[in-house]
Amino acid sequence: MAHAEIIYARELTLHPDEFIDVLKRSTLAERRPVDDVERIRGMCQNASLIVTARVDGKLVGVARSITDFVYCTYLSDLAVDESLQKQGIGTRLIKETKLHSPQAKLILLSAPAAVNYYPKIGMTRHDNCFLLDNVNDLKIAE
Repeated sequence: MAHAEIIYARELTLHPDEFIDVLKRSTLAERRPVDDVERIRGMCQNASLIVTARVDGKLVGVARSITDFVYCTYLSDLAVDESLQKQGIGTRLIKETKLHSPQAKLILLSAPAAVNYYPKIGMTRHDNCFLLDNVNDLKIAE
C-alpha cells in the first residue's frame, strides 16, 4: 500500500463504519465513541469540513473539522492508519484543511502521544485551552 497513490479530497460526509474503521486503525478509537454508531453518525453528518486520504478508494486518513471558514476551524479528529504513519499524510490532511478555510485559525487538541508532533510541523503550542465535559460542573455565580 505504501507505493499506491494517495488521493486527498474534501468529502461532505463519511459513512460511520468507514470512520470507525480508520479510527481503530489509527489508535484514535481509544478516545472516541466508536461503540456508539449513532453518535459517530452525528459526528460524520454534522462536521462542516471533512478532508480524506484514500488509497484505491479505501479510507486511510481523515481530518474532521467544525468551522465557520473565516475565523476558526477546530480540527476535532486527525486519524491516519498506523501502518501509513510517518509518511506525511497527517501533515497533508492538516494542510488541505487549512486550504479550505485559509482565513480561519486552525485549532486542535492533541492526543497525548502526538503532543510533540504538531510543533515539528510548524504549529504553535497554546496553553490557554479549557474543557467542560459536564454542564453540572459549571460553577455559576449566584
